[in-house]
Amino acid sequence: MNSGNGNSRYDVVVVGGGHNGLVSAAYLARAGLSVLVLERLDHTGGAAVSLEPFAGHPARLSRYSYLVSLMPEQLMADLDLDVRLASRTTASYTPWTRGERTGGLLVERPEGDATRASFRDLTGGDEEYAAWQDFYAEVARFAEVVAPTLMRPLPLERDVRALVEERIWTDVVEEPLGRAIRSRFTDDTVRGVVATDALIGTFASLNDLSLIQNRCFLYHLIGNGTGEWRVPVGGMGAVTDALARAAVDAGAEIVTGAGVSAISPGPDGAEVVWHDGTRERTVTARRVLSGVAPWVLRILLGEGEDPETKPVGSQLKINLLLDRLPALASGADPEVAFAGTLHLAEDYSQLEQAYAAAAGGAVPDPMPGEVYCHSLSDPSILGDRAGSAHTLTYFGLHTPADLFDADPGARDVATQRALASLGAVLAEPLDDCLATDTDGRRCIEVKIPQDIEKDLAMPGGHIFHGDLEWPWAPNRARLETPAQQWGVQTEHDVVLLCGSGARRGGAVSGLGGHNAAQAVLADL
Repeated sequence: MNSGNGNSRYDVVVVGGGHNGLVSAAYLARAGLSVLVLERLDHTGGAAVSLEPFAGHPARLSRYSYLVSLMPEQLMADLDLDVRLASRTTASYTPWTRGERTGGLLVERPEGDATRASFRDLTGGDEEYAAWQDFYAEVARFAEVVAPTLMRPLPLERDVRALVEERIWTDVVEEPLGRAIRSRFTDDTVRGVVATDALIGTFASLNDLSLIQNRCFLYHLIGNGTGEWRVPVGGMGAVTDALARAAVDAGAEIVTGAGVSAISPGPDGAEVVWHDGTRERTVTARRVLSGVAPWVLRILLGEGEDPETKPVGSQLKINLLLDRLPALASGADPEVAFAGTLHLAEDYSQLEQAYAAAAGGAVPDPMPGEVYCHSLSDPSILGDRAGSAHTLTYFGLHTPADLFDADPGARDVATQRALASLGAVLAEPLDDCLATDTDGRRCIEVKIPQDIEKDLAMPGGHIFHGDLEWPWAPNRARLETPAQQWGVQTEHDVVLLCGSGARRGGAVSGLGGHNAAQAVLADL
């Protein structure tokens, strides 16, 4: 990236070069505004990056964020992004054991006869699959209402509600999601598969009255009106590399190694202080867009740290490189079972037990989590090992940052229990399949919330920068300014949110960046 051209004033300064900041920069530069992006790290991309973590292996793993769901196709077209997203042939596979019986619940994409037969094998009839089809058909119609609004000014809650069926609105928006899951489904495993979308990066009981689990569930199922999670060909870094090119080609300046230390807003603009590694520098802008978490932004604005409001992340990320996929105890074809989301210890009862354990300060046992094999959808990330290796990504639930703060040994315990959850469904030891690096070490990389905070300055390691909000405005919300209308406002008119902390900003979507850019264009 370039080091800036020495200008001291811009139309817009973007603090943070994550994917949302790059989206803002690309839109605004295309509109003819002067834009400077300041990124603390030596590279752009934030959490959406690809790296080669294992010495001697060319495999480029999506180190933090790993799938794309919410990024609208319209946004990708607007910015002419040269990015391809691959669909996974399997939606999910969930190994199960019932007494002496073992099997796996397969959900195809698209669902077909094998999915129906898989439900029948697990439950003994067709009633549960019929309930599944009814529920997700209602969710899909809900998504079709919400998805088109995500790149428009915020609708009011009452306007969205008027277009959504009453039953699914009640189930998802008004009552804890656990109630709907228990009333609609009878099988513990099926209930768990439904529930997991509510708990990605979110530490909550399914019965939590705050409904943060409901909001997480909705965000995971509204992307492009389908909720399909796709694999970016070339890894997550391909997405942010394309965004950086789009921003630079449009005329934006990107400076890496630029640590911002202060933002001072005034009536007509703001001053931004940053360090280039050698000296302190100052730049002014008509508007400042913040891609950092709102909690961090308050520090940059001089308000100090507030431990009471600091977000608390909840995830365990493990990247692995295998010489081959392991055989499963259920006898399922590994290239089918690992092609989608492989659910581990995620029955509904297990999820609730794990939450109770973690809330009580204990690492869950068994550890609920899910596994993704990106190399089945995109062998290109393996380089010259394509066809002779595979990547696995494990994402653990109910592992809040507090667990690791309280006990430094919790990291190793959580890792062991995560791998044990995977090992429990295999027909052979995982170690027999693991690759080793040039130093003979097993190819396993572990990231807990504290690592996310250290690496990416996300407070508490919270991948959404804080609890998600509904993707619409409350009925009595003030929507007087463009920033308010787009859900990107702060207490300062000249400082806007463009990251995951913006309303509608969570996940790898670019929505926070798009919406902040639209607010600026409407205001300047």
